Amino acid sequence: MRYRTIGADPATRREVSVLSLGAMLFGSATDEATSYAILDRYVEAGGTFIDTSDNYAFWVDGGQGGQSEELLGRWRRSRGVGAEIVIATKLGARPLAPGTSYLDNAEGLSAKVIRESAERSRERLGVERLDLLYAHIEDRTVPLQETVEGFAELVAEGTVGLLGASNHRAWRVERARALAAAAGLPGYEVLQYHRSYLPNRTDLISELDPDGEPGGVSGDLLSYLRAEPELTLVAYSPLLKGAFTRADKPLSSAYDLPSAPRRLAALREVAGQSGATVNQVVLAWLLGGELPSIPLVGASSVAQLEESLAAVDLELTAEQRHRLDTTW
Repeated sequence: MRYRTIGADPATRREVSVLSLGAMLFGSATDEATSYAILDRYVEAGGTFIDTSDNYAFWVDGGQGGQSEELLGRWRRSRGVGAEIVIATKLGARPLAPGTSYLDNAEGLSAKVIRESAERSRERLGVERLDLLYAHIEDRTVPLQETVEGFAELVAEGTVGLLGASNHRAWRVERARALAAAAGLPGYEVLQYHRSYLPNRTDLISELDPDGEPGGVSGDLLSYLRAEPELTLVAYSPLLKGAFTRADKPLSSAYDLPSAPRRLAALREVAGQSGATVNQVVLAWLLGGELPSIPLVGASSVAQLEESLAAVDLELTAEQRHRLDTTW
């Protein structure tokens, strides 16, 4: 395993593995025994960066979520896991009532919600401090200043370490960080967005935003990351839920771009040259790029995890990376 540091402040920054494990379906669609086996193998391989949310996985049973955090709490206690494992969670998108969703009844990002939801996440996870806490989705009904101050209060109290944002417009992230900087408060340092080798169409109308998909890595976000190298990008769904390799998982219309067939061909060519799988090439491309990302991978079996773990040691040649980078 390899590692990198996220965050700038010595009081809150953490060293994490360059491959993050997503626990979205642990405790719901993925049963407890399988979830434990995946977590155990990840840690055995040197993994230290696990991702969840307070609303995972509300859509499985029509509830409000929390199963993933609860399972991670049970696993931590059963294995004696301590601060050596960084667990990131999110708030803001938990449905306020069973049978509803983040689209029509989300908890939001008021100072009250931030405090109360973070406390519930700490209880479910069984931790005194949340290592990394994300604003999961935007909440434009609450003044941004209130959200910024609400998160900063928890950092000041020591119940939260690093702050992050997911599925936000780049300008909203920058505005929040500017407000925090002007007030001498901690701001977002980790950004979690969807990124893969195949670019996705961010212009399509989204359930979250009529102006397009805010959760995908856009040109604006990439430009912002180049200008702010202290920020860390965590790339979720890098393997497109199996669509690179499984015939029963076709690509969605979000990837219907003229470059897609050529880029898929380039992936297969590099995989053949390197003796790796297409999925491993995708992860290696993200890990070693000009703007390196931390891939966030899910797994429903230990075998799936093993494939992703092997990508950490895959070194693409300069020629292979050039082939991948310049194919459009």
